[in-house]
Amino acid sequence: MIVSAARPVTLITGASAGIGTALARVFAEHGHQLVLIARREQALAALADEIAALGRPRPIVLALDLARADAVAEISRRLAAQNLEPQFVVNNAGFGLLGSAARLDRAEQLTMIDVNVRVLVDLSLAFVNHLTSNKGGILNVASVAGFLPGPGMAVYYASKAFVLSFTEALHYELARRGVRVTVLCPGPVSTEFQARAGLPIDYHPAVLGRSADSVARDGYRALMQGRARIVPGLANKIVTFVPRLMPRSWMLRLVGMAQAGRFGARSANAS
Repeated sequence: MIVSAARPVTLITGASAGIGTALARVFAEHGHQLVLIARREQALAALADEIAALGRPRPIVLALDLARADAVAEISRRLAAQNLEPQFVVNNAGFGLLGSAARLDRAEQLTMIDVNVRVLVDLSLAFVNHLTSNKGGILNVASVAGFLPGPGMAVYYASKAFVLSFTEALHYELARRGVRVTVLCPGPVSTEFQARAGLPIDYHPAVLGRSADSVARDGYRALMQGRARIVPGLANKIVTFVPRLMPRSWMLRLVGMAQAGRFGARSANAS
């Protein structure tokens, strides 16, 4: 009996909104067969319908809570059941929380580490053999926050610093296998992330803002070019360069003072 070869697909986590949705659209434009992963099945199905209506392959919807300990094992099982294997893995899922780490809910912060870090590492490593054979790659979404100390969003900033360091190292390690690995480090993007994190509407200077679509296109282009890192927008590139010029203690104080002011703004808006 002849067994047909598995069909290569692009996995995109956090695809139900924001940058994840924009990335799905961009990958679909370039002919990729997508597997969309997030908790909200209805939002994923609507996106899949939209992409299919444009005459592109209808994405496969996989509704799943990535905070589950067995999330990656479940993804692997469902892919195998449909004779699919990853060619590209896009780790976009993640969230942040504004506030002092000692006062925020500890369990919620540990869940943030699960989603932002643990699952990202697991998915980055689980399919390396498939990525190699399919000449594919990994796109991990970090943030300009990964370049800065983060009082006021301590766990979130630290998680993105991990993603930045891990992905750059993986870029070096997997290059010899022909696997492209890129870390996308956007600045502020107007998405559901802000509401989930508890950020005021005017939390970031407007000059730093970029659209989800432009960020997704920059990330896709950088991945296909085999670049290790991409920071969309000149202003955001400057933000990532400043910490190299200033003592870490100064940056810590500056970020801490800025965040403290934003706590006050959030409290005033809530009252």
